[in-house]
Amino acid sequence: VQLQASGGGFAQAGGFLRLACAASISISRINLMGWYRQVPGKQRELVAGISSSGSTNFLDSVKGRFTISRDDAKNTVYLQMNSLKPEDTGVYYCRAVMLPGFPGVEYWGQGTLVTVSS
Repeated sequence: VQLQASGGGFAQAGGFLRLACAASISISRINLMGWYRQVPGKQRELVAGISSSGSTNFLDSVKGRFTISRDDAKNTVYLQMNSLKPEDTGVYYCRAVMLPGFPGVEYWGQGTLVTVSS
């Protein structure tokens, strides 16, 4: 399974970016998909997740600003990031946790860098 992350870049505070994570398989075979953020010196943290049923969860600091959605036809999960803050800066990774029975438990995409200037 390959996860291709895209959409990172530069934004000013208050701006927006949309990240996309395209899977090489049908995302109907994926139990959970999530976006994680990592900054130097800190552990990677879950920013937003979405389950196969569509339920979502968010890091407290991004609630109300970020949304996560999935397009099953395109096998892609999106992270819409609005009202960006400098503290949103980091490398964003997508992760897929597979449904039981799949040959593999989880997969990670390559990171995409988000830089928010003040």
